[in-house]
Amino acid sequence: MLLNDVERGCLLTLARASIAHGLAHGRPLPVNLADYPAKLTESAATFVTLELAGQLRGCIGRLEAARPLAEDVAENAYAAAFRDSRFPPVTAAESARLSLHISVLSPSEPLYFASETDLLGQLRPGIDGLILSEGGRRGTFLPSVWEDLPDPAEFLRHLKRKAGLPADYWSSTVKIQRYSTEMFG
Repeated sequence: MLLNDVERGCLLTLARASIAHGLAHGRPLPVNLADYPAKLTESAATFVTLELAGQLRGCIGRLEAARPLAEDVAENAYAAAFRDSRFPPVTAAESARLSLHISVLSPSEPLYFASETDLLGQLRPGIDGLILSEGGRRGTFLPSVWEDLPDPAEFLRHLKRKAGLPADYWSSTVKIQRYSTEMFG
């Protein structure tokens, strides 16, 4: 889904408004889909990432499209500000200084590989977001994580740890899916 500058601007404004509404009312901003361009009413999966002074301050999203894009952004912006268990809720003083980034995800597709080495050879640094599943464990990294972990092997090791597995874990039952994002902010 390619968004134009007006649609991107609408979503960024909506994300900020949902955080402000959360500060005032303790819940996400209700979205009236009639107020938004048609493309923003289509079902889409998003992540909203918050940064404060260049440091992660919250990141919440969905991997599968389950609601209209505008609603997903409003809900995820609120959740990133107030429900990311890694951080205390965003304060009013912090909210004006937050940098917001929205990632709209493409549908994920499975990767097929014979070994970890085969998998590493298929990865596209800077392009691929990955979902790792093994047993009941699952973790994902957005494509933007490649900025901090540009080496495919290191990227995969950290993703395994995020999923609750040892960094050197490997099994023939590991499942990997990839997706791309349209990121702006």
